[in-house]
Amino acid sequence: MKRAVIFANGESHLAPSLRDEIHPDDLIIAADGGALHCRMLGVKPQVVIGDFDSLQAEDLDILQADGVQLIRFPSHKDETDLELAFQYARQQGCQQILLIAALGARWDMSIANILLAAHPAYKGIQVRVVDNLQELMLLRGGESLTLHGQPGDTLSLIPLNTRAQGITTQGLEYALNDENLEFGSPRGVSNVFSAESASISLHQGLLICVVIRNGGIP
Repeated sequence: MKRAVIFANGESHLAPSLRDEIHPDDLIIAADGGALHCRMLGVKPQVVIGDFDSLQAEDLDILQADGVQLIRFPSHKDETDLELAFQYARQQGCQQILLIAALGARWDMSIANILLAAHPAYKGIQVRVVDNLQELMLLRGGESLTLHGQPGDTLSLIPLNTRAQGITTQGLEYALNDENLEFGSPRGVSNVFSAESASISLHQGLLICVVIRNGGIP
């Protein structure tokens, strides 16, 4: 299954251990200033895409000298740089996206970046958002998902857009058995892994599944 690793331009201080998440055959895409995160982690992108307002001329010179493909768009455009990166990944036939550095100080961009993964255009593409000790995945109706962690890690299930119906979980301290979570209700927040993996199935709706590792945000 072809996977893209997309570096966004969030204000994240990425741990060096994130390099271990990247596989040799991944398509590595940087959304504009995400190229700077690549450089800090010692990762070479194949493609940098965006309007390049977050990169200096010397940054572009270094990327070009390294043989990186630069795809430049005008600053006045309808899409964010991250959306352009998602579109490129889809055009290249990627069925999985690992998204790094999508969160940061700007709440509007952080929310938009998370919701981008829920856009109908990317249905069928598994998107995993990673930010050091936290990760996020979307679960659509009719699908199931297995997440890995350690006993005591936090798992929150947050309905998106509408009621999430027919949720069944295994491997969690507070089990759900064909139950519903209402949009806007925090009932699914701060569940806890009771084993090294947890499975979630969803009959109808859309869930944001957030894992927080031990040592992450309390």
